[in-house]
Amino acid sequence: MASSLTFLLLSSLVIFSLTSHAFSASLSPYFYYKVCPKALPTIKRVVQDAVQQERRMGASILRLHFHDCFVNGCDASILLDQTTTIDSEKTAFANNNSARGFEVIDKIKSEVDKVCGRSIVSCADILTVAARDSVVALGGPSWQVQLGRRDSTTASRTQANNDIPSPFMDLSSLINNFKNQGLNEKDLVALSGGHTLGFAQCFTFRNRIYNETNSIDSKFAKQRQSSCPRTGGDSNLAPLDQTPSFFDTKYFINLVAKKGLLHSDQELFSGGRTDNLVNTYSTNPWIFSKDFANSMIKMGNIKPLTGNQGQIRVNCRKLN
Repeated sequence: MASSLTFLLLSSLVIFSLTSHAFSASLSPYFYYKVCPKALPTIKRVVQDAVQQERRMGASILRLHFHDCFVNGCDASILLDQTTTIDSEKTAFANNNSARGFEVIDKIKSEVDKVCGRSIVSCADILTVAARDSVVALGGPSWQVQLGRRDSTTASRTQANNDIPSPFMDLSSLINNFKNQGLNEKDLVALSGGHTLGFAQCFTFRNRIYNETNSIDSKFAKQRQSSCPRTGGDSNLAPLDQTPSFFDTKYFINLVAKKGLLHSDQELFSGGRTDNLVNTYSTNPWIFSKDFANSMIKMGNIKPLTGNQGQIRVNCRKLN
């Protein structure tokens, strides 16, 4: 309990010590300061309510943001429903029967538009801020979110299938995947630490717990086999670490002990280039919190639509 409280206190201080970043000139943390000062507090309130009702929702919203940014940038394309002209990303391999939290984003959009008096806050900004607020609600660090993104008018299931990293990837594939987004190895390890929150479905780790031997703790494998049979039960859930509703360093401690749930997670500690960073994060919650926050800012600034690009959707699920 003491270590958890210490981690929470350290995390809350991260916002004051983040390093500087080269932001797009069109983005600013004060974008809505004058036009709708109640926007960000409203997002925070709805997120806190949602997480209080179901703590798993925090991880789900964080994942939505991640999967959005990795497909043509942080433009809320993941929120668009399928139509004759929209190739929805919701049915991509990584999202189908997996991505969740859309109703919470709808609720936030409705409440924000109400306090602003019109549709002035983009769905892309809502999702980016909601991801930050979800992490904070689960005991993680805070950071200053750059704002001013606009919403896409397209989506791409094909692009989602190609660009969202797979739980079956090896280390070199993960490094290249993140590099394609302008993210480095530190970003890869830090952002993977988001798996300190949430759950994974059986089909994503079945091969690891039954067929991998050298890279997995045998007792851990047997424990996970009890709820993930060789056949069937594809959607059965298992926590990504022992404390799936609290932001901490258990994820990295598990990797060092060969108890990473996903193959892609354990690849970060498998005798390769990222081992040292995993070791560092496993014993230094302050460093992890700081790096995670910095990498979230960096990811949140992948190819934003600004100015007259895109639109500000009235309904996050469809085009105006």
